[in-house]
Amino acid sequence: MSQRSGDVFMSVGANAVTFAGQPPLLSHDGVHDARRRIAGRVVHTPVVRSEELEGLAGARLWLKAENLQRGGSFKMRGALLAVERLAGAKSPGVVAQSTGNHAIAVALAAAQYGLAAVLVLPTDAAPAKVTRIRDTGAEVIQVGTTLAERIAVVEELKHTRGLDEIDPYQNPDVVAGQATATVDLLHQVDAADGRLDAVVLPVGGGSALAGACLATTGQDIDVYGAEPSAVPALTAALQAGGPVTVDARPTIADGLRPDRIGQLPYDLAHDTVAGVFTIEESAIAQALRLVLVHARLLIEPAAATAVAGALRLAADGQARDIGVLVSGGNVDTSLVASLLDHRPA
Repeated sequence: MSQRSGDVFMSVGANAVTFAGQPPLLSHDGVHDARRRIAGRVVHTPVVRSEELEGLAGARLWLKAENLQRGGSFKMRGALLAVERLAGAKSPGVVAQSTGNHAIAVALAAAQYGLAAVLVLPTDAAPAKVTRIRDTGAEVIQVGTTLAERIAVVEELKHTRGLDEIDPYQNPDVVAGQATATVDLLHQVDAADGRLDAVVLPVGGGSALAGACLATTGQDIDVYGAEPSAVPALTAALQAGGPVTVDARPTIADGLRPDRIGQLPYDLAHDTVAGVFTIEESAIAQALRLVLVHARLLIEPAAATAVAGALRLAADGQARDIGVLVSGGNVDTSLVASLLDHRPA
């Protein structure tokens, strides 16, 4: 099992961001301060266990049900912190790129603080996510299918409209906010007299993984990532020694489509993460079916990717108690119907 000292994340240069009157944001103490700041403004989502699912896994699975969070995903946590800070600085409005869930969260948080919001999504973003963003009153711009194309539009909007960017991977408030989901998971497991050996997080741009590394600092808990084999951005980054752009193939896990891991999440996680599972599409679909049938939770394929990683970890016999960030539940019903019709769990 890996051990981490409290100083690891304090040594990442500019990444150890300090704000007046607060501990360094990207530190263990900073994450706990972030948790205090959003208390009462996010749903205290349950940790769900299923005897049937655990019987299949051969291990105890502690599912942090962030599919029940405001906005339908854990992304609400970081978005609230980031928008709150910008609203306090009299921001004229915000812009963010996303494959969906970060955009939903930013749109909701911006509406709460009365800020204009422009969200940049790929042209093939899930229709349910686009609708949910527009329902907040935010503007949606859809462009291309790659991360680079969305970033280019964000840069243009920053210069032409003077908007403040809330990056889903590079913003310290966002990373600290996402970390609070893992902190809550650890507290809830402890309250149930449990003790985790490992946590598994879905990996897109890397904020969830980096947050988990911060949250588990100083504890004997391994942190694993799980990503679609169609978009192995973290695997490629770890092999290359830094973020690289990968050739992304289509995946049902639309929330994990970024073709490049964020530099900030990579800096925070690469020396700490115990491993990364690359999950085939069939395994993602099967994990979604298993969770729906046995845990009675409707989750999106990005969350199912983490569940599939946990099942792989359990099968390897490397952990008996595994925490899983069930990151979101914003999934088109037509996709769920097709996956259920394809093959019963």
